[in-house]
Amino acid sequence: MHNFPLELRVLKNFEERDSEDYLLLSGLLHFAFCKRRWALIHIEQQWNENSLTFSGRLMHKNADNPHLTECRGDIIITHAMPLVSHFLKVYGVADVVEFQRSDTGVELEKFSGFWNVIPVEYKSGKKNSFGSDEVQLCCQAMCLEEMFETTIQHGFLYYGKTRRRFEVKFDDDLRNRVTSLVAEMYHLFEEGITPPAVYQKHCDNCSLVNICLPQLSSKKHAVDSYLESAILR
Repeated sequence: MHNFPLELRVLKNFEERDSEDYLLLSGLLHFAFCKRRWALIHIEQQWNENSLTFSGRLMHKNADNPHLTECRGDIIITHAMPLVSHFLKVYGVADVVEFQRSDTGVELEKFSGFWNVIPVEYKSGKKNSFGSDEVQLCCQAMCLEEMFETTIQHGFLYYGKTRRRFEVKFDDDLRNRVTSLVAEMYHLFEEGITPPAVYQKHCDNCSLVNICLPQLSSKKHAVDSYLESAILR
């Protein structure tokens, strides 16, 4: 393994545009998991740490080192790579992007041949049923496709609790979900709307549970709905 600075720029020109008003790609993870959680963080600027978010930060300690690049045979591994999509209007950072030598793919400065681009996202817990991790990874891939003018078929999610990699295929359904969620995210952000709370079992493990108060908010919403319907009768 060798550590060295790496300039990962495609030989073709990539147009630079002002992305100051773009939304954070990382917010899409929260949005796909819970739209209210996303709004509390990104619209109301509220945050609270718990053991799960702390362990997540520890998991990303090495992945978020922008000075660490590894070369392992026919694979180049770069950490904390900046991402942007002018089509989706999002920006962020990829935990890890692997460049695998191939007969086709992109060209990289200082490296001969062609390379396939593979995003890899690290998670401290285990695979969930919400599909939020897959959405985040696919959005990263869509950014990389735009930046490198290529097509990315799959990426990987690595879970620290199980120490396993899971392949994620970027099919049309997943890509359409990313596009739809980003559009909805922009709508709520521009309107300054925080969705009402809907209490579910996983709310108890959320770091914002004491700010969100989902059980109380859900009861209040139910009472308001009842009163509204009663008045209209």
